[in-house]
Amino acid sequence: MIAYVTVGADDIPQAMRFYAAFLPTLGYGLTQGPEGLSYTLPVAAGQTPVLPDFYVKPTYDGKPASAGNGAMVAFEARNQSQVRVLHAAALAAGGSNEGAPGFRASYGPHFYVGYLRDPQGNKIALFSNDTTEPGRDG
Repeated sequence: MIAYVTVGADDIPQAMRFYAAFLPTLGYGLTQGPEGLSYTLPVAAGQTPVLPDFYVKPTYDGKPASAGNGAMVAFEARNQSQVRVLHAAALAAGGSNEGAPGFRASYGPHFYVGYLRDPQGNKIALFSNDTTEPGRDG
């Protein structure tokens, strides 16, 4: 099980604007401290935490943050409409487009995805795989 994912950022306020454009809508709450941003899903009293957590932090070694080649973090949206809305919001909040929301021939018929880069260059996917919605072939 994946417990958490961390991406580096040199400009924490800029990163916070970007991630605030979609993570709260997906249920993530933010805790901010000197170590960066911590996004977690709510936990009811007496329940086990819902994972994974997502962290945006300055680099440990103090060198500039960089995006991993081939690395990507994917967040699941409720439906195709939410993918489109959140993709647009993230672009407006300083992200760059890496692939407009839509179906991809190499994925399943209901896998609907939009790709972004955060301001630091980390690749982010927003997707829905809702089989109750129209698929690629229908």
